[in-house]
Amino acid sequence: MTTTTGIATTPPAPLTVSVCRTCAVEHAERPDVCAICADERQWVPTTGQAWTTLEELAAEGCAVSVRELEPGLVALEVAPGVGIGQQSKLVLTPAGALLWDPLGFVDDAAVDAVAGLAGGGGVVAVAASHPHMFGVQVEWSRRLSAVTGRDVPVLVSEADAGWVARPDPVIETWSGEREVLPGVWLSQPGGHFPGSAVVHWEAGADGRGVLLSGDTIFANPDRTASFMRSYPNRIPLSGAVVTRVAEHVARRPFDRLYNNFEGVIPADARDVVLRSAARHAAWVRGDFDHLT
Repeated sequence: MTTTTGIATTPPAPLTVSVCRTCAVEHAERPDVCAICADERQWVPTTGQAWTTLEELAAEGCAVSVRELEPGLVALEVAPGVGIGQQSKLVLTPAGALLWDPLGFVDDAAVDAVAGLAGGGGVVAVAASHPHMFGVQVEWSRRLSAVTGRDVPVLVSEADAGWVARPDPVIETWSGEREVLPGVWLSQPGGHFPGSAVVHWEAGADGRGVLLSGDTIFANPDRTASFMRSYPNRIPLSGAVVTRVAEHVARRPFDRLYNNFEGVIPADARDVVLRSAARHAAWVRGDFDHLT
């Protein structure tokens, strides 16, 4: 089932947006501690909570670069790095574009570049795989809307809506599955967060299909996959949850997988994910304890 109910909104946010230095998620106000970082899946630095603004980041020299990963898929990165340092993806189709896992920094040059790549169809939505990847999602939406003259909704999984720190009328919640563009599906396997989402892009990999997995499923250096509740704090998921996540994404074909950084499983990714899930479940079940 898909829902499109809006989150309760607040008055328009101030022009200066507060950004957590550690996770780079935008906030309408500055709490004592960023709730996303205080959660066991993330961390607050030993030096304590620190905040910044887009203006300060720009003054520090931050800029967004773009490069093609494959036809129809573009990577966006910030240098110097901001927050977690995710690599955003822009999925390009004849009907428009999806901005996935938005960066924690945006400026006019980045918006112009993305709008230019999106072409006449424009960016139809901004969406994140989970709260760690919210970045400055509302700011991306507002600036893209101002440039293109059309609304750009921010799609937030209903199960994770409570983590939104900058409520805004542009936010729409969804659950289950949602086709945001022809052949581009948002889907919610959960796992890392209850609302953790992936994107199935049917036309990717020359028509064999691409999965944009965020870190719901993480591409390892040996081109296998891993599944964690917390990557930095090394908290695993149960075998049952990992099996559920893998079987959920395997319902649609995909040959290639990109995570939310530079990790790629370049071929046979669907089978690799299923085998990796079976391996994870076997280890946590104790099948290989004799090897330890």
